[in-house]
Amino acid sequence: MDYTKLASQEVIDATVAALKERNVEAIVVETKADALAKIKELIPAGASVMSGTSKTLEQIGFIEYLKSGEHGWNNLRAAIVAETDRVKQAILRTQSVLSDFYLGSVHGIAQTGEFVIASASGSQLPHIAFTSPNLIFVVGIQKIAATLADARARVEQYVFPLEDQRMKSTGAPGSVFSKEFIFHREPAMMGRKVRMILVKESLGF
Repeated sequence: MDYTKLASQEVIDATVAALKERNVEAIVVETKADALAKIKELIPAGASVMSGTSKTLEQIGFIEYLKSGEHGWNNLRAAIVAETDRVKQAILRTQSVLSDFYLGSVHGIAQTGEFVIASASGSQLPHIAFTSPNLIFVVGIQKIAATLADARARVEQYVFPLEDQRMKSTGAPGSVFSKEFIFHREPAMMGRKVRMILVKESLGF
């Protein structure tokens, strides 16, 4: 299966409709520059922001913009990285799950609206599952699969081997596929805002 093929407009439209049924607002943009511009629109000054490790966020320029400090947001990741005391750093990381906004990507989306996120540590999962009131996922349309089973297969057969290679290239032992999160829907009673920016480009793995 070709996991790098960009989805057709018909598939994008079906996915957007399916996400809406699951209380996820899909925003379709043409380019990675458009994706970054949309993020800047969505996050107000003064908001606390936490982001996961994401090749996609790097590619659209979000990580560099977040580091720049030009946004007026409270960059929680910067505080965590700057803290040299391991105990204090652990406390900051725990507190960060209460960020106003959490940004990341996903590893596979089904046309039926479910999406899949794999993780080694699981550090991003509290934000996604419950704690952050605003979620923004930036996703290249090559990640859209026909079914949930296909989306999960994409993660296991394509994404994880690439991430494992990437980790090894940094001198680390490799990655571990230890946790898998399937997002079926966001209950309206939770009052959270979940947005997915679908980019008509190949981004991430």
